[in-house]
Amino acid sequence: MSRALYAGSTRSQEAVKGRLTRHSFSFGPHYDPANLGFGPLVCHNDDLLEPAAGYADHPHSELEIVTWVLEGALVHTDSTGASHVVEAGRAQVLSAGTGIRHSEVADAGSGRCRFVQAWLAPSAPGASPSYVLGEAPPSSSGLVEVAGGSGLPIGTSGARLLLARLGVGDSVDLPDDPRQHVFAATGAVTVGDTALAAGDALRITDEGGQAVRATEDTDLLVWSFRA
Repeated sequence: MSRALYAGSTRSQEAVKGRLTRHSFSFGPHYDPANLGFGPLVCHNDDLLEPAAGYADHPHSELEIVTWVLEGALVHTDSTGASHVVEAGRAQVLSAGTGIRHSEVADAGSGRCRFVQAWLAPSAPGASPSYVLGEAPPSSSGLVEVAGGSGLPIGTSGARLLLARLGVGDSVDLPDDPRQHVFAATGAVTVGDTALAAGDALRITDEGGQAVRATEDTDLLVWSFRA
């Protein structure tokens, strides 16, 4: 059994004109051989974009890319023909498969955009690229499956992204799964005797079912892995 807290969700951060990215794992030039991933999760980035800033058209392959928009709106276009404005409180899943190109830019008319994006290794490489956009889950229904399980389909077996919107004093129990990545996107919570402020991530191994209690209004994002 183990747990590891990563304050500020990051061991590195990158500031480029118009955007700030906080990396939970080794990423790009921020190489850390001791922090390459957590199970199938190989990237967990927290991005803040100024209006009209973001990422121009670029390629990916053999990744499941899951994005949750927290603030503003993100304009997504890709080589499958998908083009959407993804508002706060919605999720998208881009399955890169054998190869895809896409761009992600903050909608100029919606102010700043903040989103959390995770990259996962697919269980079966060689799939065709695809894109799906999800509706916002209910705001007060405990932990809700956003991707995986009953949520948007992803090509990583046993992986689920769960969301809870917690008011002060609310609590939820984490799933009884062997590996979990717990992220306080906003607010503050306690997980057992571990306190997480906004931007903190906690990685839990073989300690399923932990109680999470909000000490501030909180958006909680949990990646849970059944294998």
